[in-house]
Amino acid sequence: MTAVKKPAPKHIAIIMDGNGRWAKSRGLPRTSGHQRGVISVRNAVKNCAKVGVETLTLFAFSRENKSRPNKEVSLLFNLFLSVLNTETKKLNQNNVHLNIIGDLSIFPEKTQKLAIQAQQDLQQNTGLNLVIAANYSGQWDIVEATKKIATKSANEKLSPKDIDDKVFEKHTSLAKYPPVDLLIRTSGEVRLSNFLLWDIAYSELYFCNTLWPDFGTKDLNLAIENFHARDRRYGSHEDK
Repeated sequence: MTAVKKPAPKHIAIIMDGNGRWAKSRGLPRTSGHQRGVISVRNAVKNCAKVGVETLTLFAFSRENKSRPNKEVSLLFNLFLSVLNTETKKLNQNNVHLNIIGDLSIFPEKTQKLAIQAQQDLQQNTGLNLVIAANYSGQWDIVEATKKIATKSANEKLSPKDIDDKVFEKHTSLAKYPPVDLLIRTSGEVRLSNFLLWDIAYSELYFCNTLWPDFGTKDLNLAIENFHARDRRYGSHEDK
């Protein structure tokens, strides 16, 4: 009997960790790890689209990353700019829709303008939804959603008694996307690092030892296989 192929998770989110350690293990500067990690991003986008994932959210730059040495932060900014420059055309050719979430105000003006332009250039695409979280944190996202709701309430456009989890969810950065089914973190670290705190309430968490620059098709397939082996009950009793 032929096994029934299970559908891919609708939404995968990845904490891309281990670039610095990958570089250090090879006697290279940390910046080399970040540059090599871009190749893994390309592969992840291609493979997720291939297996039928609807949305892929990548944690590119956290708000806490600003505390790193200035040289590394500057490199991350420049790398983000370079990737936007070089990858937008390829993403468009592959029908990828792009959305960048987070507070982009800390980026150089040139980077901000390019980020806006890249999203506009890809907004009509109907393939994989690629979400890049840059200068993002889960706590920041929750605070920003709270501000939006408070403003509506103050302007009498929303009654406090009508505020519930569904209303709150509509004001978060990922409001228009399906819930995160699978959260992957690479490099062996077992923590969330302030990523998508609201959105992963019922996500399946998968931690692997592979450093992000080495994360490839086999690693993604293993994560998805592990996801399919889970019994997702969303808080209900296992015998229900």
